[in-house]
Amino acid sequence: MQKVSIIIPVYNEKDTLLELLNRVEQAKFCGLEKEIILVDDCSTDGTGEILKNLTAKYKVLSHDKNKGKGAAIRTAVSETTGDFVVIQDADLEYTPDDYDKLLPFLINNEADVVYGSRFLNADNSKNFMLKNKLANLFLTMLTNILFGTKITDMETCYKAFKRDFIQSITIKSNRFDFEPEITAKLLKKKAKLKEIPISYNGRAHDEGKKINWKDGIHAIITIIKYRFIN
Repeated sequence: MQKVSIIIPVYNEKDTLLELLNRVEQAKFCGLEKEIILVDDCSTDGTGEILKNLTAKYKVLSHDKNKGKGAAIRTAVSETTGDFVVIQDADLEYTPDDYDKLLPFLINNEADVVYGSRFLNADNSKNFMLKNKLANLFLTMLTNILFGTKITDMETCYKAFKRDFIQSITIKSNRFDFEPEITAKLLKKKAKLKEIPISYNGRAHDEGKKINWKDGIHAIITIIKYRFIN
C-alpha cells in the first residue's frame, strides 16, 4: 500500500494543534497510509507539552532552539518514508481535505510536484489580508519573470512531492524563504509541476500569523539568489 508522509512544522500553536491533527486524521488523503511527522521548533507556549503526549501515536521531532519553518521541514524530510510528501501548517488556514485534489497527480505519475493554489479559487478573495495578498502576488510575479513560468501561488503552504524528488533537493533556507528556494530549485530541475485550486482562511498577526515584512525581503533575495546559483 502506498503511503504519504505529512510534515507538520509546529511553533507556538497550542490553540490549534489538536484540532488540526484531528482534521488531518479525518482527511482521506486518497486512501493512502499516513505517516505524520511533527517538528516542534522550540515552542514556548506549552505546545511542546502537548507533543510529548503524542509520541506514541506520531513521529515527533524537536529543535533545541527556534530555527524556522524551513529548518523544521529540512529536519522532517530526511525522516520521511512515504511514497509522497506533503506539508501541513499547524494552524487552521488550510483544509487537509484539499490534499485529495493534489495527490492523484502524483499517484498517477502526472506530476513530480503539485501546488495548491489559493488564487485559483475565487472564493478565497475575501479571506486574505490585503497586504499579504499583494505580497504573495508580487513574489509569484517575480518568480514567473525570473524563471519564465506561469505559477499562480508560489508561497502556498500546500505542496505535495514525490518523496524521491524532494529528497533529491538540498534545502538550505531556515525560515519562510523555504518556499522560494524549493520553488526555484524544482523549476531549475525541470520538474513536472501542477497547480490545483484549494481553500484558504487566512489569519491576522494578532491571531498568531508569524510571517512578516522581513520575511518578504528575504523571499525576494532568495528568489533572485537561487535563480543564479544551486
